[in-house]
Order: sequence, then C-alpha cells, then structure tokens
Amino acid sequence: MSITKETVQAHLKDPAIFCCRREKGLVISEKDLEDPGLFDDMIDSGLLELSGDGLTIEQVLGCTLMKDCEALVPITRDVLDRVNEVESAPTGKKETTAEGTASESNVATAPVYTTTSGGNGMIHIEIDKTENLSGLKLDVPVVAGTVGTAFEGAPATEVLDGHKKVIRTLTKKHIKITDAKIGNETSIKDGIITINKNIVKEALKADPLCKSLQLDVIHPSERHQYTETIMDVCPIAAKVEGKLGDGVTKIADGIVFMLTGVDEDGTQVHEFGSSEGMLDEKMYFGHPGCADDGDIIIRCHAVIERLKGMSRSGPLAAHKCQDVIIQAVRDELKAYEGEVVREEICEDVRRRGNPRVILVKEIMGQGAMHDNVICPTEPCGIPGGRMNVDCGNVPIMLTPNQVRDGSIHALTCIGPATKEMTRHYMREPLVEGLAADDELDLIGVIFVGSPQVNDEKLWVSERLGSMLESLDIDGCIITTEGFGNNHIDFIQHIGQAGEREIPVVGASFCAYQGQLVVGNKYATAMVEENMDKGGFENDIAGCSCVTKEVAARAIQMLKNQMMGVAVNAAPKKWNNDVINDNNKLLGLPETVLVESGTLH
Repeated sequence: MSITKETVQAHLKDPAIFCCRREKGLVISEKDLEDPGLFDDMIDSGLLELSGDGLTIEQVLGCTLMKDCEALVPITRDVLDRVNEVESAPTGKKETTAEGTASESNVATAPVYTTTSGGNGMIHIEIDKTENLSGLKLDVPVVAGTVGTAFEGAPATEVLDGHKKVIRTLTKKHIKITDAKIGNETSIKDGIITINKNIVKEALKADPLCKSLQLDVIHPSERHQYTETIMDVCPIAAKVEGKLGDGVTKIADGIVFMLTGVDEDGTQVHEFGSSEGMLDEKMYFGHPGCADDGDIIIRCHAVIERLKGMSRSGPLAAHKCQDVIIQAVRDELKAYEGEVVREEICEDVRRRGNPRVILVKEIMGQGAMHDNVICPTEPCGIPGGRMNVDCGNVPIMLTPNQVRDGSIHALTCIGPATKEMTRHYMREPLVEGLAADDELDLIGVIFVGSPQVNDEKLWVSERLGSMLESLDIDGCIITTEGFGNNHIDFIQHIGQAGEREIPVVGASFCAYQGQLVVGNKYATAMVEENMDKGGFENDIAGCSCVTKEVAARAIQMLKNQMMGVAVNAAPKKWNNDVINDNNKLLGLPETVLVESGTLH
C-alpha cells in the first residue's frame, strides 16, 4: 500500500521499498513506496526482508529508476541514476528508542514549572528542573506603562492562579457491616443486614421477563464455589440528604450485591465471553468494579425468559428485580445509625487558571444487551434514570460528584474482563485522580454511548466533537470498555479532539486480542488496560479495566501532551514491559499479568 505526502514526512529515515513492480525510467515519488508502518507484519509473514545496503526514503525521492524492479524489494544504489545526499545525524546524540505497545506509549515525566503574578507588574516564571535548563527564572512585563497603575474604572479581574473554588460537596459515609443473612425480615441491626426471604416474590413483580430469583450470602472464606456468569456488582448506597452529586450518601461498607443470570434454557446471560465457574477464579477482587478482598457478597441469581438474554429487555428485567431488593435494604440503611468506618468528602471544584480538562467515558449503547441507566433517583439504582440508548447515545455531561455518587447503573453484558460494572463508576480511578490533581481543572465527565450502526457512530462522535470545542478545553482523556466494534467510535472520538488541536489520551483494552481495528494520526498517546498474560479477554470479571495505575499513567501522559513533551511512538506489538517501564517512571507498582491459559 503506497503512502501519502503527509505520511512520507514522518518516514524519511525509514527504508525505501517499492509497493508494486516499477519499470525503468520511473521518477520515484511517495506513491511508489510501501508504507513503513506495515514492515513488521510483512517481515513476520516472510513477505519482506530488509537489506543492509538499502536506501532510505529521503535518499530516493525524485531519483530515476535505471532498471525494472519488483515489489517489496529494498531500493539500492545500483538501480538509480543518483542518490540524494542527506545530512548525517549529529554525533554524540542518541535517537530515542520507540517504546510502547499497540496501545501504550512511553510516558516522559514533564518538567515542573510555576507561574505567579507579583505586585510589581511582572509575571514571574520559574522552571524547577528540565533536561537542559535548571533553575531558570524569568520576569515578563504584564502590560506596558507605569508599574502598578490600573485603568481607571476597570472592573476587578479574577485571579487565575489555580486556587480551588468549591462548587458543591458530597459526603459519603461508609457504614460498618459485619455480616448478612437471609431471614424473615429486612433490617439492619448491630451491623448485620437481614433480607426477608419472601421479598423475591415482590421483586419478581417488577418485570414479568424475570421468572425467578434466588438469594444467598457468600462470605470471603466461601468463594471457592460455582457461580453463573457475573452480570454486575452493585454497592448498597442510599441518598440521605440532597440529590445525586451533593448532600449525604450512606454506603454499606464491606458488602456488595452480585447479580448472576441465565435464561430458562440455562444459557448464560452474556455476549462476548461469560464468567461462570468458581467464584474465586472468576472475579478480580479489589479492582474498582469488583468486590474487595474482605467483602461479603449477597448473590442474586436471576432466571429470565428463554431467548431474552440477547435483548435489552431480558437483562434489564434481572437488574430491575434485583433493585427492588436493594431498595428495601437502602431504606433500612437510611434509618440505621451504625458505626461510620470511613467518611469521604468529595468536592466539585474549579481551579481557574489551570488547564481545563475533560474525561470522556464511552459506554455501550448498541442495543441488544448493551445499555446503561443514567442518573437514577438513588445511587446505583434504576427508577428515575434514563437509558443511554433511548437518549440516542448522545454525549451527556455529569459532574465528577454525580459520577462518584452512583449516577451510572451498568447493564452491559460484554466480555467480563473489560466490563465496567456499576461499582466501577462509583469509584472510577480517573475521576478520582483528575478531581484530586491540583495542577488541573476538571470540568466534568462526558458519557457517550456507542451505537451499533456506523453512520450513527459518526453522528454521535461529531456531537462529542462540538461539545469538546464549545467547552474550550485544554486536554481530554477518552476511555472505552470492551473492544472491537466500539473501538470504531473510540478512535472517532480521539479524532474529533485531535482535529480541534485538543491534546488527547486514549485508554482501552487492546493488547493482543483487542488490537485496534481502525486508527488515525491523533491516536498517538494510548494507555493499555490489559492484565491478561496472553493479551486476551480472559472471562475474569473486572480484570482488564481502568485501575489506579492506568489512571496515573493516563493523567501524566495528558500533562505531557498539553505541555508539548514528546510521547514515544508505540511499537507494533503489545509488550507489557513497556507498561512496567512507565509504571517505574511514575513510582507505580509493577503490573503483574494474570496467567489464565490464554497464551497464543
């Protein structure tokens, strides 16, 4: 495949290879040359063998071919009328080795700098440390004229120094729960949750497509037992004061609901992979969307109408019926005055003067079993919310606090490892990391659905681009769950930001199985979420999602992008060593991959 004029500029130092057979007398242009980006695959497949005496692209452009040449053969001096003279690389300077994977680029730590406005009419810039400059300080005049003189009658201007201005506060009170059991009433007493065994009859009235429900309690020591596929992990959280995003929310600490499901034929409710098996092997405990190591699990197993597992209505029925049970516990939690083991103070803030950034979360919206509930009445609930498919999958802006207060209930039944479950959104590491970073001004979190049809994907992505432009942001991070079909939108979204010259970082599961099916020139700063040794969807719920380490790498990479610090190009194939090199740069723990038998 020949290359374009734009592409050739990035590959002048790469080997010159004819893309097709060329005849004597040809004046060589970029249209005659093979794309260097394909060389690795061609070498692996035996189609191409590079030569030590081959010339580079800049040496052959404009030269005349003196004899016929075959395709995929290095161009050498003996077949040309002349060779372009090019400057040699300066001695003593080493080229930076490209690092990364198909989805992870090398992070370079940015220089630290501070900017302040003094009372002498000067802007004071101090660079703490860079590679070539250390301790540089500059004083730049703010305006011409007499120092300290203000225009008469001019309004007072806001100081844009990154000072934190709190817009709203959310208090999350974690209430100690020590045990749970199924009994004759629904109550919380002395830290013990009891659920009335007869509540399932009432819950089934929520949707006739749900044919049966079964409740049981799994303690941490009892996890080595069989489970059907894990559809969701949901916190028990109740609004005590205010509405989603402010006021007070109580969260039952040390316990979660886990929804599992099959249809009447025993078919797992899933799409690309399912997580039935031994529970201790089928969930990545401790990841944001999963149960933690010491959590008690209340399992709610649903059986839905046959052949409804791949419809929107079937999985939704299971979630609706489970939520009736959770709501009964929420009502008890609101009234329960138990021990507060932890209190989180979450703030929506503005840091004017700092770079304005946005987090974009692409969520499933293809229909079938792919949907989400946005902004329900109760944290992580269903009633009162709207389905993103019904909203046309258009971008919807939420505040960081609304996300942290359970504004997303996840319904998607995609591959277990890459699925972001309801609990994930309530403690999304990128929201937490960006909101806490005092060098950034997190404007909000945009949720955008991924439609099924390509025309709709483009239409929705264009709406996102317009929103990003109107927000006048300085940078954004875009994530997606799953892979394959939704990578089409994912890359479109990155392109929408890039076309507007907005620095952008992408985060996704790619690795081996999820390699990007499309790309564009703006997808250069990418962060890998994979934690499977073979690089596959390994059917372990919540394994390959955004973690604290993924978030830290993405945030630093975004800062580098905004400051113009180079992000090294990713190598052709996924390599976890690069992820760990980046972890080491940032002082993060090593990413240890799960051996699940998916090696290829």
